[in-house]
Amino acid sequence: MTTPIDRATPIDHAAAVAAETSRFVATVRTADPAAPVPTCPGWTLSDLVRHTGSVQRWFTVLLRQRLQEPPRSRDVELHLPPTPDGYPAWLAEAAAQAGAEFASVDPDAPMWAWGADQHARFWVRRMLFETLVHRVDAELALGLDPDIDPVLAADGVSEFLTNLPFAAGFAPATAALRGADRTIRFTRTDGDGDWLVRLRPDGFGLDGFGLDGFGLDRQAAAGADASVRGTAADLLLLLYGRLDRSADRFEVRGDDELLAHWTANSAF
Repeated sequence: MTTPIDRATPIDHAAAVAAETSRFVATVRTADPAAPVPTCPGWTLSDLVRHTGSVQRWFTVLLRQRLQEPPRSRDVELHLPPTPDGYPAWLAEAAAQAGAEFASVDPDAPMWAWGADQHARFWVRRMLFETLVHRVDAELALGLDPDIDPVLAADGVSEFLTNLPFAAGFAPATAALRGADRTIRFTRTDGDGDWLVRLRPDGFGLDGFGLDGFGLDRQAAAGADASVRGTAADLLLLLYGRLDRSADRFEVRGDDELLAHWTANSAF
């Protein structure tokens, strides 16, 4: 049986948030804040940095409050610098505040979350991939070739596919991800990792037992209606809409209409 990530190597999501933010800050520190970000249409680098720092501060507030029910407001004091040239340092400060909160909270503490895992650790893991993907956006905007740790990437694929069924509140198109037991298989080519998504008449989700798709039925996965094979990093960027399935780096088989339907309605 293959599993989405190597559980023999626990991931320190808090440390990864700090590392990814540091890379992000280094990337944009001397860049033109007005540079466009093609992977986030309509955004500039300053928009991208402001968004990421705002999300980090928002998640930090949620962790500090240990919320047990959905928040009634998303108002957070951002303390934005007066000009965009101060945004990189401001983003670094947001990560430092988050790190201090991570150190004080038990990741296993019960807590409200919009996703599958109702514990404080949900928000640390979610902050990691929010930061990582936008770090990649910044690098792509500047013509750089992004590098993503394959273990983190595989964990990001699991995190995305585990939580997407719960995202309808802010990603309403996911409500259209329905089907008569139609399946899509995502397979990692640079290590262990198979994820089988099943579209049912009443919804969709990973096919397996518990979080992250453990207990995947390999025979069922092998008979998927559509499949995509690629490295963990490429699969992660595919799921987040940063790569197209037609790219040479993917091996795609099966029902392309099903894959198109997935792509059109799984935007996060």
